[in-house]
Amino acid sequence: MLERIFLTVFPVVAVVLIGSIYGRLRRPDVRVANQINMELFVPALLISVLAGKNFQLTDYSQLAIMAAAIVLGSGLVLLPLCRLPGVSLKTFLPPMMFNNTGNMGIPLLAFAFGDKALPAAVVLFIVEMLLHFTVGIYMLDHRTSPRQLLRMPITLATLLGLALSFSGLHLPQWLYTPLDMIGQISIPLMLFTLGIRLTHINLKDWHVGVLGAIACPASGLLLAWVVQTLWPLPAEQWAYLIVFAALPPAVLNYMLAEQFRQEPAKVASIVMLGNIASLVIIPLALMWAI
Repeated sequence: MLERIFLTVFPVVAVVLIGSIYGRLRRPDVRVANQINMELFVPALLISVLAGKNFQLTDYSQLAIMAAAIVLGSGLVLLPLCRLPGVSLKTFLPPMMFNNTGNMGIPLLAFAFGDKALPAAVVLFIVEMLLHFTVGIYMLDHRTSPRQLLRMPITLATLLGLALSFSGLHLPQWLYTPLDMIGQISIPLMLFTLGIRLTHINLKDWHVGVLGAIACPASGLLLAWVVQTLWPLPAEQWAYLIVFAALPPAVLNYMLAEQFRQEPAKVASIVMLGNIASLVIIPLALMWAI
């Protein structure tokens, strides 16, 4: 078991570390790479998985509902912590709710459980991303229009993939193969740019960061256990949910905090320390899941 956990975690950590080293040496601007990934590679991955012959959305409906319960429930469970000195609701709660399902979750599930876990990983990513760009952005700015979500390539790709899945139609092989190849670029690029992005984050507000590093996975795993007790998942999907619940805060929280000017330095510390703590928490979660 320990060897399997090592073989799962090490490739993820190694690619992030390589990205971090490259980022410190070259100081590249990853905005273009991230833009291409979010507008082309990730949408291609979503369509290729959702429209794949082996994907049945109904097989993952319960998993999606429970993942949404964990995301939204984390905000409710951790709301009392926002009364602590120096802890703002808009600053602290979004990173606690919206975890690193893209950069870390998809690769982790793929490495831990193989290609068979990719459809579930994509479903979890869609749930987290849709909630992040609706509930999450609304938390930061109540004036944000829902129309912005419908214009996002990820949303359009999700709708197209779901339409193909529900209709039972499949893409012709000549179209599916290049789409799948482009989509496969997204996973290593997510990890590599995550490493680069983390080099720009400081630890000025480390007290809040430490609190978040503990609270984020703790609330996620607690809620996962609660919903599993109330509405048990099959063993395989329960393992996926454990990994999802233990994931650290998404780097996107920092990017949105910068965009909405919501104490980005504090959010940066929460994200950075949360991802560092995941080097210990994720292997423990995998020991529970595997």
